[in-house]
Amino acid sequence: MSPAGGVGGGFPAVRPRRLRRTPAMRRMVAETDLRPSQLVLPLFVAEGAAEPRPIASMPGVVQHTRDTMRAAVTEAAELGLGGVMLFGIPQSKDAEGSGALDPLGILNVAITDAVAEVGDALAVMSDLCLDEFTDHGHCGLLSSSGEVDNDATLEAYATMAVAQASAGVDLVGPSGMMDGQVAAVRAALDRAGHDGVGILAYAAKYASAFYGPFREAVDSSLQGDRRTYQQDPANVREGVREALLDVAEGADMVMVKPALGYLDVLHRVAEAVPVPVAAYNVSGEYAMVEAAAAQGWIDREPAILESLTSIRRAGADVVLTYWAAEAARLLR
Repeated sequence: MSPAGGVGGGFPAVRPRRLRRTPAMRRMVAETDLRPSQLVLPLFVAEGAAEPRPIASMPGVVQHTRDTMRAAVTEAAELGLGGVMLFGIPQSKDAEGSGALDPLGILNVAITDAVAEVGDALAVMSDLCLDEFTDHGHCGLLSSSGEVDNDATLEAYATMAVAQASAGVDLVGPSGMMDGQVAAVRAALDRAGHDGVGILAYAAKYASAFYGPFREAVDSSLQGDRRTYQQDPANVREGVREALLDVAEGADMVMVKPALGYLDVLHRVAEAVPVPVAAYNVSGEYAMVEAAAAQGWIDREPAILESLTSIRRAGADVVLTYWAAEAARLLR
C-alpha cells in the first residue's frame, strides 16, 4: 500500500468523498444537527412605543411595541423555536435601575404578555440585569466612589428575579457578571416560592467589542466600560471556572457570550459542566454578516446556517440568535 493509502498505481483506497457525493449522503452522516428547538430569539420591548423602531446597526431587528412583541412571540412558537429572551427598554432611567424592579416596569409586563400569548408552548426567558435601566449604563449599583458595588447589586438582582418570576417567566438570565449572582437569585426565588423558575446564568461573559449594536438596541447610557466585571477576552480557564461556580450555586444552564469569537471557550465549558450550555450569537456577529451580505461579499443564508452550525458544533445545546426565526424557516 502506498503512503497515500492506495493499492498499486498510487490510487487511494480510502475515499472520504464517497460520503459527500449526494445531499442525502451528506445529511445521513452529518455529525452536528441544527434544529429550531435549539434556537432562542432575543426580543427588545420599548416602553411607550407606538410602532416598532428599526435598529440601524442590526438590519431586520427592531425595538418592539408590546403588541408587536406578542406577535413575534406567537410566530416563534409556531416556528418551533426553543424560546425567546426578553429585554426591556424603559422610558426613564435612574441610578438604581428602579424600573427593573417595578412589577409594572416594561420588562415585567412584557413577560406577562408573552406568557399569556404562548403559555408553555415556548420557554419565556428574561434578561436579569440593571444596565438597560440605569442612567449610568452599568450592570450594577454604583458605590460613592463610582465603582460597581457587587454585593449591593446582588440585593437588587434578588428583587428583580422575584418580580420576573411573579410575572410568569420560565428562566431568568442573570447577565451582570457579579460574583455570587446565581446563589443570590436562587435563594430569593426559593424564598418567594418560585422554586420552579430556572436560571440561565451568563457564566462566561466577556468584555467584548462585539456588543456595539446591542447598545444601540437598548438605548444604552453606558459611561466607561465593564472590564472590572466582565471577563478578559484573553482568558479561557477563567471562563470554565466561572461556569463551574455558577453550576455550584444552582444554575440550571450556563451561557458563553459572545459565541463565534469564543468557540474554544464554549467547547471547554461544554466539556466541563453537567448542565446544558447556551451561547449568545451577539449583535456584532449578526451585524458583520448582514453588512457583508448587503455588499454582496458573502452568500447570506448559507453564512447564517454555517455560523449557527459552528456554534452547535463547538458544544452549544442552545443558541441565542437574532436569526432564530429566519433560520427556522430555512431549516424547513
